[in-house]
Amino acid sequence: MATLHFVIGGARSGKSAFAEGLALEKAGANSITYVATAEIFDDEMAERVALHQLRRSPNWHLVEAAVNLAGAIASADKPNSVLLIDCLSVWVTNLLVKDMDIDAASANLLAALQQASGTIILVASETGLGIVPDNRLSRRFRDANGRLNQALAADAHEVFFVVAGIASKIKSSA
Repeated sequence: MATLHFVIGGARSGKSAFAEGLALEKAGANSITYVATAEIFDDEMAERVALHQLRRSPNWHLVEAAVNLAGAIASADKPNSVLLIDCLSVWVTNLLVKDMDIDAASANLLAALQQASGTIILVASETGLGIVPDNRLSRRFRDANGRLNQALAADAHEVFFVVAGIASKIKSSA
């Protein structure tokens, strides 16, 4: 199984920047594959993506996987590879808005992680610290995201919780 590092935090907590630094640390001289789940639908999202791209050097490889995350992992993974998957919560949203089977996609993702052999850093938003959403779609998202986060944290070798740009390791397999 791959070595899994799970980075979780709230919106704008600094989790992506922390995960990128962790990827650089784990990669050493090896290249990094950035697996992006976001789809760009407007100028504001394009600006967010551009900010992420500015932080990465040209030797990072980009794979876009709005919904087929298991397939992206299977094709990019190698024994010495480092994959950074950002963001699983966006991926869950993509599945929801496309009315796809989230349970099946999550099971496929977990299976792909079990079969992988490299180092994989996963980024997700923590959505369980807020209030109960007032509409069905938001509750479905919160529940699906929460279940996936729990499964990933259980499988991960390390879990980091990021708050205000500060990462705290909350799980270590060592």
